[in-house]
This record gives sequence, structure tokens and C-alpha cells, in this order.
Amino acid sequence: MSNCHRWHRLPQNFSVKICVICGEKRCNMSKHHYTYLALGDSYTIGEAVPIHDSFPCQTIQLLRKAGHHFQAPEIIAQTGWKSFELAEHILHTRLNETYDFVTLLIGVNNQYNNLSIDEFKTDLEFLLRKAVHLSGEKAGHVIVLSIPDWGVTPYAAKKDIKKISSEVDAFNSICESVAKQFQTIFINITEESRKAKKDHTLLASDQLHYSRKEYAVWAEKVAGAIAGLANK
Repeated sequence: MSNCHRWHRLPQNFSVKICVICGEKRCNMSKHHYTYLALGDSYTIGEAVPIHDSFPCQTIQLLRKAGHHFQAPEIIAQTGWKSFELAEHILHTRLNETYDFVTLLIGVNNQYNNLSIDEFKTDLEFLLRKAVHLSGEKAGHVIVLSIPDWGVTPYAAKKDIKKISSEVDAFNSICESVAKQFQTIFINITEESRKAKKDHTLLASDQLHYSRKEYAVWAEKVAGAIAGLANK
């Protein structure tokens, strides 16, 4: 698990949250600050880039710049995690009772390891059920992101690119249908990720994961959805 914030205890029985994204200090006794939980895998932690370049952290940066008050994101994700591994970790992690917003991006490692798409659907239903519960049963505050197409990256150069893209599309069909089933928001970032085929500045140094530039596109989509809800 990667967490973007640390607590520092100060005298006189109050604490200040210091965000490692921007160093901003806020007293807990001030107005309500929204909370955001990001669930996923390497694409959520921002593998091969600094944590502040990940899409959850860039999302918070954008929302703060727009005048919204947000705590640093809590990120539960790990490189290589499949859907059932994320589910298992959530079951054994102490979380807040509720979060104002939750995002979920998972499934690429199921596809990469040729795992059953039917079992992925079952896992995803569990994960979304849990995400909705963590949102305080506000399904409209849960966002599912589609799986990026790693088949366009140099890492996949010697693999069957068409097969990868086809399978990613199949998994994303499940993501979208389950998101609708639970009445959550679905954001398609797959087509954006495919632009990396011609623009390698969208890729991180490992030539498999994405750069700050690409994560910024995802963050804009997520921040846009959250801002619309936060304004209500």
C-alpha cells in the first residue's frame, strides 16, 4: 500500500496534516476536507514515476487548484496485483469507515496472466460492492477507470499486439457493464493510453507504464467527474 500523507502530532491536542504532494498544512479544526480512496495496481501507484505524478495525486492537485478542499489521497495499490489480490488486501486493511470518493482501476494483470474473465467479473462485483460501501453507499461517488492498453508499448513489441488489445477490450467491456450494474461512474482511458503507440513521451522510463503526461490526462477526467459532484 502506498499512502500520500503523513500525520505529525503537535502540542495542545490538535494535529496538522502535512501533504507530501505540496507540503501544504491544514488544521483539522478547519472546514470539511473531502477524502479520496484510490484502489488499483501499478497504474494507480504510478509505477516508474514519483508518487506525486500518479493520477490520484494529480487529481487532488487539480481539485485543490480549482478551490476544492481535499485531503491527500489514500492509495491502496501494488504493482502486479490481480483483482482477487486487491480484494484480499482490502479485507485485511484497516480503512476509514467511509470516503467521499473512491476510484477503482484493476484487471490488467488478470489479462496479462491469461486468467478467467468470468472470475474477473466476480472479483470486480465484489470490489465495487466494497467500494460503494466505503463511499457511504453513494454509488455515484465511485469511479471505475478502464484498463489501459499495454499492447501499444515497446514492452509488448514481440508479443501478439492484436490479441492483447482484443483481450483488453473484452475486460473493459466487463468493467463498463459492472460499473453500470452498480450505478457507478465509468471513465474510458483506454483510447488515450493507445496514443502512446506514436507518442513515447506518454510512457515512463520502463517503456511499459505511463508518464506524468499521460497520468495528467486521466487525472483531468477523474477530477472533472469529482468536481461536478463536489459542487452539488
